[in-house]
Amino acid sequence: MYHYYTTVFLLLLSNAFMTFAWYGHLKNMSAKPWIIAALVSWGIAFFEYMIQVPANRIGHQVMNIGQLKILQEVLALAVFAPFAVWYLKEKLTLDYLWAGLCLVGAAYFIFRKDLSGG
Repeated sequence: MYHYYTTVFLLLLSNAFMTFAWYGHLKNMSAKPWIIAALVSWGIAFFEYMIQVPANRIGHQVMNIGQLKILQEVLALAVFAPFAVWYLKEKLTLDYLWAGLCLVGAAYFIFRKDLSGG
């Protein structure tokens, strides 16, 4: 279980950096030229990769690539939705719920053999 928990924790942290790198500039750097925002985002993304790469290496010891990818997407939405609401002041709509339910379905199908014990 250590590998699962460590992978989830690192991917959550990685997604926090990634979300801020991809979308944070929309709030704090909207008046700056896009190239400045891109350079700052790349700097933030460096830290995301420094966390994401070990997360995937640890996770790949107990999950296949498809499972890692779907887990990453579930965690990305779990990080993105609160970020969009609290930081970017976006309205939370039912579309987030529907997208989340689709990801839950994807997670079920990609992990179903593990969930059924076989």
